[in-house]
Formats: sequence, structure tokens, C-alpha cells
Amino acid sequence: MKRVQFAVRYPEFVHPLQRQVVAETPLTRTELLMWSPTVDATSLCWLDVDRDAAAAATEAIDSLLASHFVEGTDGTYAFLQQDDYEFSAAILETIVDARVIFLPPVVFLDTGAVRFEAVGEPTALSAFHERLSALGTLSIEHVHEFERRAAPSRLTDRQRAALVTAVDVGYYEVPREGSVADVADALDCSSSTAGELLRKAEAAVVKRHIERQ
Repeated sequence: MKRVQFAVRYPEFVHPLQRQVVAETPLTRTELLMWSPTVDATSLCWLDVDRDAAAAATEAIDSLLASHFVEGTDGTYAFLQQDDYEFSAAILETIVDARVIFLPPVVFLDTGAVRFEAVGEPTALSAFHERLSALGTLSIEHVHEFERRAAPSRLTDRQRAALVTAVDVGYYEVPREGSVADVADALDCSSSTAGELLRKAEAAVVKRHIERQ
């Protein structure tokens, strides 16, 4: 099983929220986080703007029946109830017919690209790639083996404890309030051991983050 991250640009089929993202508005990124498997097209989106700007952006969705907004620290979550997903029939047919599963989020970028991940057997992913390529300019950004859960080697318990301790002592504050020595004292180990734990943990976290972009 493979996990593939795609990016696609459609010449004609543009979602209403994507139009807002690429236009000269405060909105520069929208993520479709979750969607219902039912015909009512209920979804949870995240928009990188405040509540008022998010409400203004979603007004462009003709199929919108109801909405509810929850403002977070870095953007706004929008619960949207629609009577249609606002994707073209050709795209929806391609998705329905594909023998792959799609993983959230679906990301609308200000470059005009739509980024998403799909999981399936190589032959099914190849067939999906071929069909979607006929609708837009499609590229493959990453290919990974599909893992049912995060690999246990990502972070050891000791590395995780070092990161948690570093946060607790203020090591990642700006300006920095704690030191590697403080982490070492809390973990009852040497400073060199604490530093190595942090470096390995940070490398694993950064690598995992980059893989998911």
C-alpha cells in the first residue's frame, strides 16, 4: 500500500473557497479537514483568517445552508452545511470511481493548487493519476509506504520525555527561558545526553512535519 501526496491545478473547475484563496483577499489558505459521507455535504474547514473574514469568504458558497464559526489562535474553524460539495461533476465522478481512499485535509493554496493525499495499491493509484491528469495539471509531491499508525521509531519514550521537559522549562520560549542543563536536571541525566535526546527528537519531529506538507 502506498500513500501519495498530489497537487493539482484545474483550468476550469475551481471550488468557491479556492477562488477566495487565490483572489486578493486576506484568505491565503483553506483546509478541508473533515467531511460527512452523506449527501448533506456537511464539512469542517479551517481558514487562515479571523472569524469575520472567514464568514465573508464562505458567503461565496452558493450551496451553503448553515454555518458556524469557532475562532482559534491561528485561524478560524468553519462548520459548513451545504446541499452540494461544489466540486465539478467530472471531479466527483473521478473520486467516486477511484479505488483509493482520500486522507484529510484537502488544502486550497494561494498558488491555485489543491493538495491532498490518497492511499491505495500502486495500480489503483496509477489509474486514478491517469484519470485526474485529464482534468488538470497533476503532480506527485511525495510517495510513502502507508502506515496503519505512526512508526514506533519516530520518537522514543525518552525523546518524547525530553521534548515535554524542554517545553516545561521554557527551552522553546522566545526568548529562551530554560537551558539544556535544566532539561538534564529534570531528567536526571548529563547535559550531553539531554542535548542528544533533544536533537534526535527535534530531527524526528521536523522530518515527520516535512513529510506531511
